[in-house]
Amino acid sequence: MASPNLGDFESFDDASAALDRICDIYDQGVARLNDRFQRFRDGERGITDPHACYPYLKMTIEDPPAGGYKGNLSYGNLPAAGTYGTTLTDPALFRTYYDEQIRLLLQNHPGFPVQVGTSNTHIPLPFAVEGGYEGLNIDEMDALRSEFVMPDLARIDDSVANGTYSKSPDTPSPLSLFNAERVDYSLWRLRHYTGTNPEHFQQYVLFTNYQRYVDGFIAYAKEQVSSGDTYRAFVEPGNVVTPNPAMMKDAPSGQAPSNLPQMPAYHLIADGHQGITLINIGVGPSNSKTITDHVAVLRPHCWLMIGHCGGLRRTQRLGDYVLAHAYVRDDNVLDHDLPSWVPVPPIAEIQVALSRAVSDITGVVGAELKQRLRTGTVYTTDDRDWELHHRVLSQRFNQSRAIAVEMESATIAANGYRFRVPYGTLLCVSDKPLHGEIKLPGMANAFYDERVNQHLHIGIHTLETLRQDVASSSLHSRKLRSFDEPAFR
Repeated sequence: MASPNLGDFESFDDASAALDRICDIYDQGVARLNDRFQRFRDGERGITDPHACYPYLKMTIEDPPAGGYKGNLSYGNLPAAGTYGTTLTDPALFRTYYDEQIRLLLQNHPGFPVQVGTSNTHIPLPFAVEGGYEGLNIDEMDALRSEFVMPDLARIDDSVANGTYSKSPDTPSPLSLFNAERVDYSLWRLRHYTGTNPEHFQQYVLFTNYQRYVDGFIAYAKEQVSSGDTYRAFVEPGNVVTPNPAMMKDAPSGQAPSNLPQMPAYHLIADGHQGITLINIGVGPSNSKTITDHVAVLRPHCWLMIGHCGGLRRTQRLGDYVLAHAYVRDDNVLDHDLPSWVPVPPIAEIQVALSRAVSDITGVVGAELKQRLRTGTVYTTDDRDWELHHRVLSQRFNQSRAIAVEMESATIAANGYRFRVPYGTLLCVSDKPLHGEIKLPGMANAFYDERVNQHLHIGIHTLETLRQDVASSSLHSRKLRSFDEPAFR
């Protein structure tokens, strides 16, 4: 966690005023970088203008009064007397989020202002200047690296989120899970992997790994923006925008890519980023970790996985739903960041919303619902052909009491736990390999035709219910946070 420069800090007891100053520092720095880069493109070398640095936010508090400081949320409180700080980036994108965090700090620690200044962490050129690199030859690229600051992996890690950060005596304690360079790194990766800009991402996220779900979401989204009054626009890869004509006019639009990106994203836009983003993550736990590593910096209110699984109980039928309340993480991709002995608990508000959505969409209630919706442990493996090792795995399924097996859910839930993003999983039983019911072509097509659209609408209905009926602050459960947490959500 970089130290701020000494001096040049202004104190604020108003969140909006503090944010305005943060914006000034960031915008002036980015403008200076763009000017330097244009001069470089024009042939100038040895530019001596100062580099741009990220804004820095800090707060110093004294020992809490009797009864502690105010605040009843799981975030927004500093744990003890001391100085806390963080670098910040792209305040235009994160304004609503930063405003909430700063406002809570001021509200929960009365009498102590926040301070805003310029850090000593340079903004790397690629994170501030997106284009203009085309046509540079090898010599120019070498000169570019000598003239400008590039991303430094030594400063980009998840030690705070992982609980492994060790503070130096002369530096402030972390105020957020991610420093500015880590956030910018993920914003850059999101553009690459999803084919859409970070400003389009919404606070309620669906992950899937089947194109049929994507097709259904596209159809639903376009219907919503053509005739509804909730969503302002629909954005597809390439930043192609379909506006709601009653809510947006002359919306700028991109161009559809000739080839889809690795994990294409689709955004149903609502005011305040309160809409729904769907991402087709492809198959496997590695993709699951990759995408959630980067979506996490946007601080969504929740993410859900909807996909298919192998049913492990004889009484399950194809098309039954599985609501995960525990996970066996046999995928191993997060072992270095979140040891396997760390539990991944269910989030009550999301579990209830998913269960109710199944009933609302299917019309099934009571005892019949319990027959069609099983709650239990989901086993996630990194081996797509796990069936070839079914003797070993059958014992593990039995010992863990797993009711379903698949490849993504535990990774998504575990990274949600790791990054303090509420999570949930609703799967649909598409085959039962242990019991001789495998995906034969005709059977699979019939299953897909019948279940995919219903399953997708259960996921959408869950997120819309959470948005309407559950305060976003209550989703961020205390069970996701430790005793010594950064104050930012």
